[in-house]
Parts: sequence; structure tokens; C-alpha cells
Amino acid sequence: MRPRLPGLVVLSTLAFAASAPKVAFAQPPPSNPGGAMPTTSAWTVPRTPWGHPDIEGVWATDTITPFERPADLAGKEFFTAQEAAEFERQTLARTNRDRRDGGGDADVARAYNDFWWDSGTRVVATRRTSLVVDPPDGRIPPLTAEAQKREEAAAAARKERPADNPEDRNLWERCITRGVPNVMLTGPYNNNYQVIQTADHVVILAEMIHDARIIPLDGRPHLPGHIRQWMGDSVGRWEGDTLVVETTNFTDKTNYRGARDNLRLVERFTRTSADILLYRVTIDDPTTFTRAWTVELPARRSSGLIYEYACHEANYGLEGILRGHRAEEKAAAEALAKKTRQ
Repeated sequence: MRPRLPGLVVLSTLAFAASAPKVAFAQPPPSNPGGAMPTTSAWTVPRTPWGHPDIEGVWATDTITPFERPADLAGKEFFTAQEAAEFERQTLARTNRDRRDGGGDADVARAYNDFWWDSGTRVVATRRTSLVVDPPDGRIPPLTAEAQKREEAAAAARKERPADNPEDRNLWERCITRGVPNVMLTGPYNNNYQVIQTADHVVILAEMIHDARIIPLDGRPHLPGHIRQWMGDSVGRWEGDTLVVETTNFTDKTNYRGARDNLRLVERFTRTSADILLYRVTIDDPTTFTRAWTVELPARRSSGLIYEYACHEANYGLEGILRGHRAEEKAAAEALAKKTRQ
């Protein structure tokens, strides 16, 4: 396991996405049809003293499985064991941040070496080729026409005023929240969360920005529609051995891939073996996406600890962004004044 360190600073200039390696794949039948998790016939779901499935513990979500299915894997839902091993080998070689072979600019851009990252070394246990499992093509559905216009307007506003105020920057940069479902999914580091259970509540403590989700199980309704929250309002219930959590009441200041206050999430947590907690989330916002879509991520039991995520205490990144923008404005004003005098 990579070191997980408290106090990491979120920098807007880091780019975490990378194209998938080109691997030649055959098209045999899937090695685990339907994505069934490997289990042993003797294993049964453990129970809490009050009878609920026991999903307590620290769970790790780091993986190099692509979020969306790459174009060169179109039509292929699962890797074979051999293909998974080759994909892992090529991906780790390509993303090795300890390399110093790209010249000055490339090496400076890789200044955060592998010590600082915890983005995973393996594909998910199901050997799926993408975390998006519905639609079947493993791709996020297109935005609606309304959402496209909204995103274009937001992009234009960011370009014109990228950092007039702290509020112009996203909630992660400002150490407020990574948001739901982002906080449950793979990120660049701190990919761990702890589940704590009582008879009438489940608490999910995320390592990233130490977000704590307190989810009641007592059948209460959602908050009134005029009450909006950074991470929405979550209520849960048990359906057999699966914990189902529905989250609504997001604020329009949150943003998950373009979805804002109309976002509705349905999350499912199912213990499928001693060491796997299967997480599935369905994302639905008819004002943003042309259809609902689903992500699946098997989280692994971790023997590690949840580390304190000290963000504001050492977050010089946001201050630097604002100071840099003020310097750019000053330079532009001086250049305009000089041109006017000429």
C-alpha cells in the first residue's frame, strides 16, 4: 500500500486523467459473467448484534480501472486474468511519476513523485474494463441540450473571471468537500473510508477532506426541498443484505460532472466476501444527463488507518492562485496603460 499522508494540498494544476494504454485484446466470453464477485461457498455475511449485515471497517477504493471504458476496449466488458495483468503492467509503466526522462518541463510537471500518490496498482476485483457499468458501453451518457448550454456559460465565466474571489474556485480546492459520489470513488490519494454502524444510523467517514456522512436508517423522509446541503441529504434502509442510501437536496453550488441541485443518487453497499464491499451508485439528473447511469466499485478491506486530512492548515495553493491572478491583472493593466500612453 502506498503511504497515505495527512495535509496534502489540492492543486488546481494537477491533471489526474490519462489515456489508457493500447493493449491487444481478444474477445473471449467474460471470465466472470455479470460481474459476480468471487466468494467462497462457506462464507456468510456476518451480522451486527442487532441483526444487520456487518459492513464496518476501513475500505480502500484505489484502482487503475478506467472510469469510462477506453475506445480500444469498446464492446469488451471484462478483462481475462492475463489481459488484466498486462493492462496493469502497461499502465504502471506509463504513469510512473518517478521517471526523469522527459526533459526539464516534463520532469517539473512530475514533481509529485510516486511517494505522494495513492491511485492504485490493480484493476478492480471483478476485472471490469470500466467503473461505469451502465450504460452497457461503459460511457457516461451525453449531457442534455440544457446542460450543455449551462456548462458552456460556466466555462466562459471561469475564463473571464477564474479567480476574482475564493468562491470562483471549486469546493475541493477550497477544502470544503470532494462531494458525493466523488468522495466514495477513486481519486489521486486518500482513497479510503471507514464505515461505523449503529442500529439506526450508518456513518461513513471519508479520508479525503475528512467528510463524515451520517445516514439515518429510521425511515424519516428527506429534508424539506428548500434546505440544501453541500453533500445532499442522505437517508438509508436495508434491502436484504444491501444497504440502500438515497441522497437528494444538493445545493446548486455543488457540481458532479455538470449535475447540481437536481442530482439524485441511489447508492448500494453489499458485503460480498470477507474482504470486499461492493459499492454501486446510480446517478440521475434529467436536467443534466440524457439518462441515468451507474458506477460499480468493489472496495477492499484495508488494515490501515484513516489519516487526518489537514487541508486548510497547509493549503497555500488557493492563496497562490488568487495572488497569481492579481499579478496577472496588474501586469495586464500596466501593459494597457503603456499602450495608451504610446
